[in-house]
Amino acid sequence: MIESLQNEKIKYLNRLLTDNRFRKKEQVFTVEGAQENKRALKFNSKPVNYFICESIFSGELPLKFESISDKIYNKIAYRGSSEGIIGIYKTEEKDLNNYKPKDKDSVIVIESVEKPGNLGAILRSCEAFGIEAIIITDTKVDIYNPNVIRSSVGCLFGMNIFQSENKTALKFLNENNFQIYTTNMHQNAIEISSINFVKKSALIFGTEHSGLSDFWSQTGKNVIIPMCGSIDSLNLSNAVAISCYEILRQKK
Repeated sequence: MIESLQNEKIKYLNRLLTDNRFRKKEQVFTVEGAQENKRALKFNSKPVNYFICESIFSGELPLKFESISDKIYNKIAYRGSSEGIIGIYKTEEKDLNNYKPKDKDSVIVIESVEKPGNLGAILRSCEAFGIEAIIITDTKVDIYNPNVIRSSVGCLFGMNIFQSENKTALKFLNENNFQIYTTNMHQNAIEISSINFVKKSALIFGTEHSGLSDFWSQTGKNVIIPMCGSIDSLNLSNAVAISCYEILRQKK
């Protein structure tokens, strides 16, 4: 059992948990929690190793793992309630050109999302409401950031998630005959409920700080979520969740 924070394997794990660049260099990511690890395995993520606190963990032990003490686990785990397991898996880069959309597919495009928690919440909403694919353009957040995996409750696994530049994403959407809708707050915006989302469509959202860039300003129709309060905007993840529900409502 590993009982020291100075153990080289613990130092390595700690660095994976806290350093985005190091994770990318090592081409691995970490998954904390029993539910999240089960989902990773269910959708064929390739495990490298596990760190397990056997006094907390109650599931079936994997064939290969490092046993760690309560003290170590409580120091490195983000949540004390994450059931005593942290897994390390190989990263997987998905090619947008391998995605073959169907006639009624719905795609959410997120440009330059900045906050891991927001991205995780967006992925969770997209999975819950049946969005077929998510394209993250001009990425500022590591999609394998532990906070993304945590806030998505592992929804990252098993979803069609792609990263690309804006130009590549727009070319893909046009070549596959998507209806394109943007979410700029312009006077010409159409209420989202009046759009026919049963057809193949893509809805584009911008960054939390400044919304969509000029790149998307001349693309597609502009839609808006109607509001009646004194606040004129919503948190990005909330706006995506409401929009995804509207898409599901129409398809149902």
